[in-house]
Amino acid sequence: MPTQLTVRLPDDLRKALDAASRKSQSHNSEIVRMALRQFLQSGDPDAKKHAERVRGLLGILESGIPDLADKHREYILDSLPDGQ
Repeated sequence: MPTQLTVRLPDDLRKALDAASRKSQSHNSEIVRMALRQFLQSGDPDAKKHAERVRGLLGILESGIPDLADKHREYILDSLPDGQ
């Protein structure tokens, strides 16, 4: 048997839900179920957002320092004014 859930929405979200409902000719409850399924299937939504924001930058920078990955701590310490 389906379970009923009551959710309080801010006015702006309710207006957006009503508009989407009219546009798709679906009930509000169906749109909420679809959104909830998508959210739950996607895992951590913030992790994907962060990765997508920098996707174009990954692997494109060249430091010219061949051992930067191995000795990154040393390079950082050397760049500090007092070396600590």
